[in-house]
Amino acid sequence: MDERRLLEDIAVAAREAGEAILEIVRRGYDIEHKQDSSPVTEADRAAELIILAALAKAAPGVPVIAEEEVAAGRIPAHGDTYFLVDPLDGTKEFVRGGDDYTVNIGLILDGVPRLGAVYAPATGRLHGGLVGEGAWLEDLSGRIAIQTRSPNDELVAVASKSHFNQPTADYLAEAVGECGYVAIGSSLKFCIVAEGRADIYPRLSPTSEWDTAAGHAVLLAAGGRVDGPDGQPLAYGKRAFLNRGFVATGGWKAAQIGSFLEPFSGGGEIPEGV
Repeated sequence: MDERRLLEDIAVAAREAGEAILEIVRRGYDIEHKQDSSPVTEADRAAELIILAALAKAAPGVPVIAEEEVAAGRIPAHGDTYFLVDPLDGTKEFVRGGDDYTVNIGLILDGVPRLGAVYAPATGRLHGGLVGEGAWLEDLSGRIAIQTRSPNDELVAVASKSHFNQPTADYLAEAVGECGYVAIGSSLKFCIVAEGRADIYPRLSPTSEWDTAAGHAVLLAAGGRVDGPDGQPLAYGKRAFLNRGFVATGGWKAAQIGSFLEPFSGGGEIPEGV
């Protein structure tokens, strides 16, 4: 598999899916709700169909686990190599008319993100990364390499607009002390750390693996790390594709989050967004 070529192919697919999303925004859409009460729209489904077709051409035979396919009960048999796709991450932000939503395509190899692309249709910013080869940001001005920064005395945290809570505040106070704070939706939080504009991103409540795979890949490629509740690198292929929580940094080892996690029964409900 030519991984560099594959990354370029999925970047194109993410852009095409993003254009479909913007077209649906222009003409208007209805909002539905899935069994877990999370919103879903025509844009989610249209973007996913574009990505599925593109991946079938770019990497024939590699299984694709995609959010709306899973919601419909269609989960392909898969081994250690497969794609994780969230066609519209941050749907809540999307339906509110915000800009912080993304198209996410990540490749998992042996339980670890290998490469990924994160596209923000509203801003036209595209992040890509191949672990071991580096990460980049592409916008109207062109493509530039990005990398994480070393922590200094003025740490900056980034966290969810809709999921920042007291446990997150308590964790940051204990783990890093006083720090600046940036709120943003979707997988863009990984990208902000990957660009070196923030140092730490804790998530203390459940997410789905397709929410995190692409951004995780970009961050790893930029020199960062993502650890699970036990302090070990966050792995993929878990039951129901669920992450209980994680902490992402620019490459330094943060305090474990296990004791700060929200109670979670593990019943298999799929959470929406990161």
